[in-house]
Amino acid sequence: MQDPPAGDAALAGGQRGLLRVLTCGSVDDGKSTLIGRLLHDSQRIMDDTLAALERDSRRWGTAGEEMDLALLVDGLEAERQQGITIDVAYRYFATPRRSFILADTPGHEQYTRNMATGASTAEVAVLLVDARKGLLTQTRRHAQICALLGIRDLVLAVNKMDLVGFAEDAFRAIAAEHGSLAARLGLRGAFAVPLSARAGDNIARRSDRMPWHAGPTLLELLETIEPARDDAAAPFRFPVQWVSRPDAEFRGFAGTVASGAVAVGDPVVVAASGRATRIARIVTADGDLDRAAAGEAVTLVLQDQVDLARGDLLAPPAARPAVADQFAAHLLWLETEPLLPGRQYLLRIGTQWVSASVTAIRHRLEVNSGEKVAARQLEQNEIGVCHLSTGAAVPLDPYAANRATGAFILVDRFSNATVGAGMVDFPLRRAGNVHLERFAVDRQARAALDHQAPLVIWFTGLSGAGKSTIANLLEVELHRRGRHTYTLDGDNLRHGLNRDLGFTEADRVENIRRAGEVARLMADAGLIVICAFISPFRAERQAVRERLPAGEFVEVFVDTPIEECMRRDTKGLYAKAKAGQLRNLTGVDSAYEPPEAPEIRLQAGGGTPAALAAEVIAFLEATGRLARG
Repeated sequence: MQDPPAGDAALAGGQRGLLRVLTCGSVDDGKSTLIGRLLHDSQRIMDDTLAALERDSRRWGTAGEEMDLALLVDGLEAERQQGITIDVAYRYFATPRRSFILADTPGHEQYTRNMATGASTAEVAVLLVDARKGLLTQTRRHAQICALLGIRDLVLAVNKMDLVGFAEDAFRAIAAEHGSLAARLGLRGAFAVPLSARAGDNIARRSDRMPWHAGPTLLELLETIEPARDDAAAPFRFPVQWVSRPDAEFRGFAGTVASGAVAVGDPVVVAASGRATRIARIVTADGDLDRAAAGEAVTLVLQDQVDLARGDLLAPPAARPAVADQFAAHLLWLETEPLLPGRQYLLRIGTQWVSASVTAIRHRLEVNSGEKVAARQLEQNEIGVCHLSTGAAVPLDPYAANRATGAFILVDRFSNATVGAGMVDFPLRRAGNVHLERFAVDRQARAALDHQAPLVIWFTGLSGAGKSTIANLLEVELHRRGRHTYTLDGDNLRHGLNRDLGFTEADRVENIRRAGEVARLMADAGLIVICAFISPFRAERQAVRERLPAGEFVEVFVDTPIEECMRRDTKGLYAKAKAGQLRNLTGVDSAYEPPEAPEIRLQAGGGTPAALAAEVIAFLEATGRLARG
């Protein structure tokens, strides 16, 4: 966002209300042109910028001999070449009545994640519609995302009225459809303005070409609208960002007040533990404050020595958030690969990171009708109601009550890409009825009885790579040495525990999740567990590893080229796949993600199966994993 001009320091300082406005809608409906027109007509364009705009319009413009105002916000070269918005562009401007931050967001479906980013901080949304096309699927998707992200004021801007002859009936029909959509989504949708962004009609000045419109211009509407501001009224929430310890005498907790307010002397609790204390000081770079409110970055000093770390949350004792490891949420899926229940992701809520998975998709929302449709997975840009489980209990509020502590993102564990944006609906209270029982005889006691260390040896590779053969020989040798073992094989589990699962990606994820849990329980019993599964996805193998103590998971990659696996074809699977009789065969029409850093890599040409099993034994001995207890 560009800095406000020096003459507007008073405005930026907050003497007039600041409104955060999102422009959204389908592609080519005129969002960038609209913002450019607002900046131009409110005289917020410097002379040198205006001259550059004239030059750029001749090179990149799509408005003929006129200035292309969309270029004011479409700053990326790719945007100018294609005539589209890709990234979120923020612009500041002010009128005598109010100051604004405008977020211009892309309309292309593939950039929906960028639109959601802009919506996450907006208070009012301007939904643009091409008067010739009406409400499209992407228009409805953007409206639904606005509703999910807590925007309650949705202004309909029916653009390009000049291309329909400024016809009143065309505007009324679209406005009525918008009103029905807004009512279904729980939005205030009574605001509608017919306009032409390119010509400036009904933007900052009333249009004499639409005398039938008696309502305000778009700018007048934005100057007077009063959106709901929930962050100040919500209970105090303070996510700890970092612990400040410049010397032995000072210990403070830095962060930004997410909602509500706090004053010196106020009682607070650590949300997760319930530990109570009081605020001793509120420290800033400019000196101590008596009080801090939502949006202020401060360092809080507590009266007592309370153990806090990044990710913890301070709250009032009488208005604590829920603390849960299972909750229901609306989830916007952003990744090209579909959401698969059971797969492990990283979840960030506030300043806390935890492992998480979607345990169930209750339904997805059909964008055009709003219907709830049964779904086993979510495709890119689909919205679903899901149940999530986290690796540790986290403090959270329903998003409708507190945007700061009710919003979260899901991140891919390997690519670090944000794959989902979620809004908490409610904690699953039933999860609180399930407690982990602790028994006097634990894994160490069981392992000591067997005089061995628990271990999970996980063979992965393509079908026909030789996993089961090597695993069998390994168990024979370990049994000969008096070790207590058990082998879990993919085909064997599909005859019983996993007989209800097919071979879709979602089923493969669940197959390995179940197998991993069985392996963990057997290791808990003190056994050496040998597992032979194709296990095609890194995320699921990593999830099994993380369920075990450090050092107890040994990944063995049986690295056999697919050509050799096809030549062997011990089960006839590749022949069936070539004949079109078998779908979703790993390596043929279903992906296999080889390990990046396995403990052991067995090369296909490295010797006989017995020699390869001996390599595994040698590794286990060299690393002390076969030492007698």
